[in-house]
Amino acid sequence: EYWADNAEYFDRSVAIYHERLLAAAAVGERDHVLDVGCGTGQTTRDAARAASAGSAFGVDLSSRMLDHARRRAAEEGVANVTFAQADAQIHPFEPGAYNLAISRTAAMFFGDHVAAFTNIGRALRPGGRLVLVTWQPLPTNEWIREISGALAGGRDLPAPPPDAGPFALSDPDRVRTLLTSAGFVDVELEGTTTGMWFGNDADDAHRFVLGLMGWMLQGLDDAGRARALDALHTTMAAHESPDGVRFGSAAWITHAVRP
Repeated sequence: EYWADNAEYFDRSVAIYHERLLAAAAVGERDHVLDVGCGTGQTTRDAARAASAGSAFGVDLSSRMLDHARRRAAEEGVANVTFAQADAQIHPFEPGAYNLAISRTAAMFFGDHVAAFTNIGRALRPGGRLVLVTWQPLPTNEWIREISGALAGGRDLPAPPPDAGPFALSDPDRVRTLLTSAGFVDVELEGTTTGMWFGNDADDAHRFVLGLMGWMLQGLDDAGRARALDALHTTMAAHESPDGVRFGSAAWITHAVRP
């Protein structure tokens, strides 16, 4: 619900990665695009606009985010786009129905990456391309280091696991192994960095980030919670710029081909 209610903030946060994903995907006029983990549908709608004589199909697990995606597509008059609530690991996609699959900061969260990429590969025709945006390792992503550090409230919290969660596709060797095991070839990763926007000012960013990551306050007593909230606001204020609150980030753009 939070992602759906704050779709514009999330889209603005990763706006440059969105642009770079679409540039890497190079959606053609007659392409048929599968958008995996489409969320509120910005990537799907923009892919559909580029594929003006083709189509775009977005799948996601969240019905709330898909409701938003469908509503925005209707408002924007994007007629060649469809959405479905589906698990891309197991959904029975029509074999060979697509010549391009894309995913913006979503593919990391599969429970079984080989199963997921194998299933997506079946949906692609021979020569079909896969283009992903996934995070580089934790040390290169200031945004999550700084925010997590503030919300820890002085606790020594464990780092996210390397094989699950947001950094599951941060190791290039692991990515190549997973995609090769799923049947893809010509796997290439291109590093890219940018500043990520989190709000118009410190107060705005504090509200937005707390809604996103406030679960990290669980287990703190009242004093610890107060310290963490103060630390979060101080961190937001320290990253204010003329363009709002911004943190450094780093991602991979991964290309692969279904033979």
